[in-house]
Order: sequence, then C-alpha cells, then structure tokens
Amino acid sequence: MKLDSVDKILEYAIGKEQDAHDFYIGLSVQMKRPGMKDVFEGFAKEELGHRKKLEGIRAGKMMAHAEKKVMDLKIGDYLIDVELDQDIDYQQALILAMKAEKAAFKLYHDLASATDNAEVKAILLNLAQEEAKHKLRFEIEYDDYAFKEN
Repeated sequence: MKLDSVDKILEYAIGKEQDAHDFYIGLSVQMKRPGMKDVFEGFAKEELGHRKKLEGIRAGKMMAHAEKKVMDLKIGDYLIDVELDQDIDYQQALILAMKAEKAAFKLYHDLASATDNAEVKAILLNLAQEEAKHKLRFEIEYDDYAFKEN
C-alpha cells in the first residue's frame, strides 16, 4: 500500500491498531493467571481506543496534542525474540508485548514523517508516545517479574 495521502496513512494506522487489539486478546486467552489475562485485555482495550481516535481524526475530529517524551528503559531491545505459541509463559508474553509496542512506536514515527499535514503529524507523534508508554509499562513489569523470579 502506498501511503501517499493522509487518508491512506490513517487507514493503515487504524488497521494496525486493530491488529494490536487482536494480538493482546490472543495473549490474554493464553494467560493462566486471571490477573495477567486482565492486563492484556486492558491493553487490547487501549488499542481499540487508539483506533477510535484515528477514526475520529479521519472523520474530521482532531484530538489534543501532547508530545511529552516517554522514558525508554530499552529492556526489550536486548531480549531475544520469542515465538507466539500455545505454551507461551508470562515472561515470553511480556517480551512479545515490548517488541510489539516498540514496533508500533516506530510505525507512528514513520507515518508522521510520511505526511506534510502538521496537525496529522502531531497526532501521529502523540500516538507514538502513547505506544512508548505501553512499552515502558511492559518493561517495568518485566523488570519486576524477572527480579522476583531470579
């Protein structure tokens, strides 16, 4: 898909948010501990919120801009890749989630650079920061979990 218009950029991003929602629902189903199931269901719900924001933008409603940079612990950057399968454990699920959020952050930065529309660019950068917040939450959880387990 050639992303040569704001509408195409938004359409692509909406699809990616739906994919992220489905990814987190898939992880939630595999969690044996109810609390962890709830965590991933919560992230799925947040991704739907992002999709709704993007759909609102596409419909002509713009959201407020907040480009406060989010800290990156870079924990996920140094972990090996894991495969999504039926026997995934909590630590592996956190690694997958960190890497997914990093990819979403990069996606929004790349989409922002693909448009000349300053307002849409600001919105996409805002969404990138929201994805960075998600990654940070997973990194903190991973750090806490790994520390308790070892």
